[in-house]
Amino acid sequence: MATTVSDGSGDADRYRAAQLGLTRLLVRDVRGLRRLIIPSRLQASVPDWIAAVQAVVDQYARTSAALGAEFYDAQRDAAGVTGAFTVPVADPPPEAQTESGLRWATKDIWERDPESSTPAQLEPLDTRLEQAEKKAEQVTQKLVADTGRATVIGAVRQDRQATAWARSAALGACAFCKLIASRGAVFAQDTVHFEAHDGCHCGAIPVFRGQKFEPSPQAREWARLYQEYAAGHSGSQLARFRRALAEHDSNPLPGSF
Repeated sequence: MATTVSDGSGDADRYRAAQLGLTRLLVRDVRGLRRLIIPSRLQASVPDWIAAVQAVVDQYARTSAALGAEFYDAQRDAAGVTGAFTVPVADPPPEAQTESGLRWATKDIWERDPESSTPAQLEPLDTRLEQAEKKAEQVTQKLVADTGRATVIGAVRQDRQATAWARSAALGACAFCKLIASRGAVFAQDTVHFEAHDGCHCGAIPVFRGQKFEPSPQAREWARLYQEYAAGHSGSQLARFRRALAEHDSNPLPGSF
């Protein structure tokens, strides 16, 4: 008898919670490194801060990848598929990618000509540093979470017993994530890109040969809302879907997970 898998299973919820817990520890450690940025010595201290944050991202990315590999192995065992398979664990993000993201996060802290500055760049330095810290947390969260997601999706690509993957979204996810999750296991084995935004805690659920994907009740509800209020309105589907969620979705609002 074919087994079923769902984006609303206990395993999917626990995996997403594990990655969310990892993010909380990551943010704690990134905040702790804020002391390395010395306002009176920005040119000298920011590179040291970037190097320290890179080391933290590498550490947490490896843990995120390990969680993804463990989840994939457990899902494969639960599906009862045959044949041995070793999950290819994704590498941490390249240093250049992490550095680029952190330099973007800190781009407003530098002194500029007032006539060519944006409002954000004219704020007091303490405010600019606080905003840079928040952006750095967003950058590092996505880099780490993407490593876990890349591990699962990479395994789906290489495992001959895997056929597809689906997106698992939290109840309080944003409209974009709920829309993608409502589509079910439509991502074929060779689909490599997982669209995610800063702060996204969605996961990828592997589907194996002989296995049936069963959308969760919330994913079915999101699909119904999309079809009723947004489908067929080219160019405004997401906006209409977001409005439908605000008015009719029984799940928590974004930010409540």
